[in-house]
Amino acid sequence: MTIHPDHPFLPTADDRDPLRRMRGRLPSPVTVWTSGTGRDASGLTVSSVLVADGEPSHVLGLVDADSDFWSSAPQTVVVNVLGPDHRYLADAFAGTAPAAGGPFTLGTWSDTEWGPALEGSAGWIGVRLVPEEPRAVGWGLLVDGVVEHVELGTAEALIHVRGRYRTLD
Repeated sequence: MTIHPDHPFLPTADDRDPLRRMRGRLPSPVTVWTSGTGRDASGLTVSSVLVADGEPSHVLGLVDADSDFWSSAPQTVVVNVLGPDHRYLADAFAGTAPAAGGPFTLGTWSDTEWGPALEGSAGWIGVRLVPEEPRAVGWGLLVDGVVEHVELGTAEALIHVRGRYRTLD
């Protein structure tokens, strides 16, 4: 057995998708979109997020079309902006890390009229989804929601860049 400093399954530089590599260099906010209450609560980690200020303001998200999150057809969501202490929570809601009892056991949550809000986060946005069917864009769905409420938190926002979680500090 030989130990190599490189990832054993990483394609050669010529075989890697340059657009995917460029996208990985763009810092993205780490958010968890939640809806429902109690046992009916669901959530999904979303990093492709854009906040468009205006009258009304909108939150746009590019989300996984295969996610179970959309099976309940939520009308409202909370866009929770995660902080540095929420790295594992982000992975659990993305389905890439285990969470005994479900990902909602990994934080303290408050029920709001839009869905569960994470306490100790960088903040959250209560959003009413535009009733139109989300549009396929690339490999995801473009979801549009109207901002109805904003709560600022005390944590620094967590970002994702080049496959790693980081903060701006």
